[in-house]
Amino acid sequence: MFLPQETIRRKRDGHRLEPAEIEAFVRGITDGSVGEGQAAAFAMAVFFRGMRLDERVALTRAMTRSGTVLDWAPLGLPGPVVDKHSTGGVGDKVSLILAPAVAACGGFVPMVSGRGLGHTGGTLDKFDSIPGYRSLPDRATLQRVVREAGCAVIGATPDIAPADRRLYAIRDVTATVESLDLITASILSKKLAAGLDALVMDVKFGSGAFMATPADAEALAESIVTVAAGAGLPAVALLTDMNRVLGHSAGNALEMREAIAILRGEPADARLLAVTAELSAELLVLAGLAADVAEGRRRFADALAGGAAAERFARMVRALGGPADLLDAPDRHLAVAPVRRPVTADRDGVVAAVDTRALGVAVVGLGGGRVRVHDAIDPAVGLDAVAGPGDAVGPRGRPLAVVHARSDADADAAAAVVRAAVTVADTAPPAGPVVARRI
Repeated sequence: MFLPQETIRRKRDGHRLEPAEIEAFVRGITDGSVGEGQAAAFAMAVFFRGMRLDERVALTRAMTRSGTVLDWAPLGLPGPVVDKHSTGGVGDKVSLILAPAVAACGGFVPMVSGRGLGHTGGTLDKFDSIPGYRSLPDRATLQRVVREAGCAVIGATPDIAPADRRLYAIRDVTATVESLDLITASILSKKLAAGLDALVMDVKFGSGAFMATPADAEALAESIVTVAAGAGLPAVALLTDMNRVLGHSAGNALEMREAIAILRGEPADARLLAVTAELSAELLVLAGLAADVAEGRRRFADALAGGAAAERFARMVRALGGPADLLDAPDRHLAVAPVRRPVTADRDGVVAAVDTRALGVAVVGLGGGRVRVHDAIDPAVGLDAVAGPGDAVGPRGRPLAVVHARSDADADAAAAVVRAAVTVADTAPPAGPVVARRI
């Protein structure tokens, strides 16, 4: 007989939980027989006592099986099913470029993405800035688009890992979000439910990341990779720097424009391109589509330069209801804010440091993110032309950023945040590598 309180007590006292206990508890979370108070107590017990590797694997598998697990075999796809996941950052538009590029290299990418969380932007919100784009298609549509375009960037439907949805909401209000065990199970349960053959993780650290230090990011990356292996999913994680905005923009339509420009072959921010290339290359190797990372980089670069990635992106957008000419005429379709305000530095110098989290908060304050779960997002607002460490700025030179706002008052408030977030000095410390480590 299953008694939720006994499972909670055993974990509270530091005991190892058996797979059957974990399976029963997750089943109870899914069907409601485990109450919210019991789920909260379980999360707190895990937070303080932790889980062994076999427990993490059992929890992940149970949460995966709590709903639908996609099966791609009946479609007879002529390539592996793969995906990439990021722990979240500011200006992180990697997925917008990676998904079609990997598809152009022979992979099939059903990218189940999330909305913005806290100060970080969400991939799904960026795609929702495209008029007509259906980010929550039914399963038949998802499978058709993946088969025809090679990629589909969508949101999780209610039948994908429903136990995670309920447990995450409870963690969010009980100060247990930071548990490595629960983060790992949350991320991987959704990826395993997508029926993947390989996964690459972008685990960010720095002032704009949830994991502030490289050590914290490394611990999470190692947990995800080892649990993924235990659950039968080949995975690689890269630790990447989030001490500055990734690319030139932060804000949904602004980031979509930047990604489209890169897909069209226009000059790209070097750090953004480096992160995207490395993650793509690792994924191609994992999937057996490249012999090594060097070949993976070459295949990624060819997909961009030759226009194949752009063609896949356009095909995906069109198949999911977006405009057929988005790549040719993005300004015809993407929202534009009525107020554009350059934010200048008070003195000449170079950017020495950036509080990237504060810039993300500024975007949220403009309306580009959510304060409450059901808040509507303004796709037009955000920051563009954002300066990073080492860039020369000044009262008559390059601005710290350009604010895109709905009103003058909003622009004034965001400008004040930008000025406070950016440190200008005579020199800047040497830049570290954008990709710090591979796990």
